[in-house]
Amino acid sequence: MGVRCHVMKVESFEDEEVAELLNDSFVSVKVDREERPDVDKVYMTFVQALYGGGGWPLSVFISPDLKPLMGGTYFPPDDKYGRPGFKTILRKVKDAWFSKRDTLVKSGAFAIEQLSEALSASASSKKLPDELSQNALHLCAEQLSQSYDSRYGGFGSAPKFPRPVEIQLMLYHSKKLNDAGNYSEAKKGLQMVFFTLQCMARGGIHDHIGVPHFEKMLYDQGQLANVYLDAFSITNDVFYSSLSRDILDYLRRDIIGPEGEIFSAEDADSAEREGAKKKKEGAFYIWTIQEIDDILGEHSTLFKDHYYVKPLGNCDLSRMSDPHDEFKGKNVLIELTDTSAPAKKYGLPLEKYLDILGECRQKLFDARSRGPRPHLDDKVIVSWNGLAISSLARASKILMGEAEGTKYNFPVVGCDPKEYMTAAEKAASFIRRHLYNEQAHRLEHSFRNGPSKAPGFLDDYAFLISGLLDLYEVGGGIHWLVWAIELQNKQDELFLDREGGGYFNTPGEDPSVLLRVKEDHDGAEPSGNSVSAINLIRLASMMTGSKSEYYRQNAEHLLAVFESRLKDMAMAVPLMCCAADMISVPSHKQVVLVGHKSSLEFDNMLAAAHASYDPNRTVIHIDPTDNEEMEIWEDNNSNIALMARNNFAADKVVALVCQNFTCSPPVTDPKSLKALLLKKPS
Repeated sequence: MGVRCHVMKVESFEDEEVAELLNDSFVSVKVDREERPDVDKVYMTFVQALYGGGGWPLSVFISPDLKPLMGGTYFPPDDKYGRPGFKTILRKVKDAWFSKRDTLVKSGAFAIEQLSEALSASASSKKLPDELSQNALHLCAEQLSQSYDSRYGGFGSAPKFPRPVEIQLMLYHSKKLNDAGNYSEAKKGLQMVFFTLQCMARGGIHDHIGVPHFEKMLYDQGQLANVYLDAFSITNDVFYSSLSRDILDYLRRDIIGPEGEIFSAEDADSAEREGAKKKKEGAFYIWTIQEIDDILGEHSTLFKDHYYVKPLGNCDLSRMSDPHDEFKGKNVLIELTDTSAPAKKYGLPLEKYLDILGECRQKLFDARSRGPRPHLDDKVIVSWNGLAISSLARASKILMGEAEGTKYNFPVVGCDPKEYMTAAEKAASFIRRHLYNEQAHRLEHSFRNGPSKAPGFLDDYAFLISGLLDLYEVGGGIHWLVWAIELQNKQDELFLDREGGGYFNTPGEDPSVLLRVKEDHDGAEPSGNSVSAINLIRLASMMTGSKSEYYRQNAEHLLAVFESRLKDMAMAVPLMCCAADMISVPSHKQVVLVGHKSSLEFDNMLAAAHASYDPNRTVIHIDPTDNEEMEIWEDNNSNIALMARNNFAADKVVALVCQNFTCSPPVTDPKSLKALLLKKPS
């Protein structure tokens, strides 16, 4: 899709004849879908409903009162590929507007009416049938397994875009199978995930010289870092932890602003050299064999061998690798073999071989840094920051599980995991300062030289709440949890359909946005409803009494809205399938840590609490000598306050693991806590 946006821009929007046709009969409006996802959603939904498919670039013709008349995705400038050209379309729309305007406008209005009805689905019951809660997860895992690509990894057919929700579902499902003693099936699911993650890491989608991917969207980075962290917490394999570091170090190095705000993307295109007028797809990331020889000297042959570098360019692995011949004579670095085989071939110990590769990558990185960089999109989008805050925060504790003395080679810096926590807190503080109205408790959607005019949308609230819950659970201050609760209350006020269940994507206050949709599709980004369902379940597991009940009922009602999706199209909603299972878990595991928080012991106990993979676990930490904190827990869950009082020891950190209203005997060292959390459920 990214390629087609790029192609249509060059072919049509920079063409004088097209410009003349547009200026003669149309008022052209360009909408940035990242800034106004609500506007994009209206017209994308129209195109999908009418033509059975969607995507970007999106071209829609609308009447002066904003009703859609017709639209489509990519149009070539002239008629070809069996598709009408953009010029033909412009002429036909102009003719139709003057010859049958009434019919056009009526059909547009009717389409919006029908869509409005279809997309604001209500639930007939307040909760899902019990069997569906558990079956949806299994159904989705089965469908994904059938679409698994055992040759190249991933699910579905080419071209594949990263969709981390699929990996999240497969990991969650494998954990359930493992807990139930179905080890061989659990292992099969994990193998699919690990092979997929390895293929992504070794392939051309990962730029091996220091950043994750040609078109570096923040929503990808936040989610991918998280699934690599999950893979590490399951395997303890540094291959996965170093990849999460690779992504998060890239964020810290290249796209975090001066106040900790995280920018939204870097372009795929860049100039090949200083002063070049034209930008080219991937120019910053690709190499000629000559460049590699000149920069690397004696190690050039070893490096070229390792990364499949060829004299005429290496985009020859499939017809899909370079459909527009943009990389002719150039190389996209890609690893086709495991590292141990080439190390043996060169007669080098593995560690020495990895050192050489690391030095080579550093040299190429330095050389590349002197050339023109891709354009940085310095918009700050709240929802995407939420996803990144989550992975930065989680990394700060999960990466403490790496073996002492773990060695990295460039591009992984190997910083102290605490630095990731600092980055997460700074990003959250930036949003609080610049994009949150303390009086009205409302978020704005984005920031660039000041807040945008767009209000916060459902995804902004849901993804940020999720990030704040992670920030709190890994050891952030109680104020992050308090803010998450505050935001959840406001989200309910602005977006919740109290009668029908579930959340609309917009507050519904802008009459120019014609559709208010209840979004459920978990695509490249998860849907706001899926993330909200999980947030509500997490909040319910932290609270007691009516507060807990309120969150739980909203989650149940929300899932009931999407019953037919969970039953008939589970693969479209992997994260919602996880939520449906989570709500059927009778009682979440609670890890309660009691003690002074400024100590190293406390950090080590937090790391132990997060060391193993378990999405149905909640971590609560409390210092009984902190009055403000005790008051907050008295108000939300007095059991926690009581537990803290009864188990406080001035000189150590005490951990309790509670489930089904019973708690383990207290433990006071990380090893015992890890062992306790790895115990199979009875």
